[in-house]
Amino acid sequence: MADSLNCDLKSLSPLQLFEKVTEQGEKVRALKAGKAPKDEIDAAVRMLLSLKLSYKTATGQDYQAGLPPKDLELINNGTTKEEDEDLVDPWNVQTSNAKGVDYDKLIVRFGSSKIDTDLINRIERATGKKPHHFLRRGIFFSHRDMDQILDAYENKKSFYLYTGRGPSSQAMHVGHLIPFMFTKWLQEVFDVPLVIQLTDDEKYLWKDMTVEKAHEYAKENAKDIIACGFDINKTFIFSDLEYLGASPGFYKNIVKVQKHVTFNQVKGIFGFTDSDCIGKISFPAIQAAPSFSSSFPQIFNGKENIQCLIPCAIDQDPYFRMTRDVAPRIGQPKPALLHSVFFPALQGAQTKMSASDPNSSIFLTDTPKQIKTKINKHAFSGGRDTIEEHRKYGGNCDVDVSFMYLTFFLEDDDRLEQLKQAYTSGELLTGELKKVLIETMQPLVAAHQERRKQVTDEVVKQFMTPRKLAFEF
Repeated sequence: MADSLNCDLKSLSPLQLFEKVTEQGEKVRALKAGKAPKDEIDAAVRMLLSLKLSYKTATGQDYQAGLPPKDLELINNGTTKEEDEDLVDPWNVQTSNAKGVDYDKLIVRFGSSKIDTDLINRIERATGKKPHHFLRRGIFFSHRDMDQILDAYENKKSFYLYTGRGPSSQAMHVGHLIPFMFTKWLQEVFDVPLVIQLTDDEKYLWKDMTVEKAHEYAKENAKDIIACGFDINKTFIFSDLEYLGASPGFYKNIVKVQKHVTFNQVKGIFGFTDSDCIGKISFPAIQAAPSFSSSFPQIFNGKENIQCLIPCAIDQDPYFRMTRDVAPRIGQPKPALLHSVFFPALQGAQTKMSASDPNSSIFLTDTPKQIKTKINKHAFSGGRDTIEEHRKYGGNCDVDVSFMYLTFFLEDDDRLEQLKQAYTSGELLTGELKKVLIETMQPLVAAHQERRKQVTDEVVKQFMTPRKLAFEF
């Protein structure tokens, strides 16, 4: 039994070990406070000491309450080893690798599961539809409990979709479309309800903006989301600043989550410090609450046992690891997740884009001329220094941002493969590859702008009004 435990502990990341020690420490205190039998307390203390020893072995430092380990430096057997150079949390994504984040390592670190060919084939069998190109190309690459969702679906049990957007600017960029494009496909092939959370409260807490400005951005972003083509009869979009005050069920779930997550745990998971405002510390419970169907009694007829599937970028996973940990303790099903890779900045895949840097991405408000200029001027190239060298040695698609963007937005698999072969062989030059991207993005953005023009304030209001959707529960 001890060997099995040690083996399990070795597979945990330093942050996960930190959380385990914190949790066990609280258990020991609770047992002592409740005057539990001595042998039960002794067993819990031995477990705590074992966890602390595992933590020290993994990090080279003693456990200190409230001081989580730095993810950037893992220490193994007393020797420093920069095994994990990627920094990934809900606010930062950084890597020193021009190819971008090492997603295989991230799967191990976060403890999720790889979306493999078997799972993709199973989704195809269940839906009777060809898998989305985001699945075929590994853009959605990791999951938690997708098998359970498919089990339920195959047994005629419903589930629902939940995704969101933090409205930090008036204009969204093309990278923001990725989860919504995929969520729309999921909604169509599975025919399930969808809730979309606009975390205007979060942006007010984290950014230098007024509450009014955050809420205004939420309404503007809702127009871009609606322009993706969601069905008004099957989709509820809500602003936290509006909905929280109007839904007792939503607030009850927030309070339940808040009661079961300690200050030490949120510091360990999110890196909050003593100088962070209390709004930040309590916010994770607000992002957790839409994972539970009882937060939307008007949609689910008060039912609490309907499982949720969350498509999101993997930097949002810490919120839902916390949610999945709490769910059984408040009598709710754990949400399942589908994780996407990060959409790279034009300057390269080392960081995700910033909505505050107009040159880091293509915005949904950009003109055809702006799109052309940004790609030609800023898109990081995997080509060689001279035409002669490029013809001889070929380009590198692994680091070329134009090719990366085409993997997201060019739906034709054969055409994409042709471009890859031609660029890698040196037959296709960087300028020519950029031209293909320009010709792909200009009509895509223009079509989005046309759809957005049709989205009036009245349409937004209809999507954001709490109501029954076209489903029976």
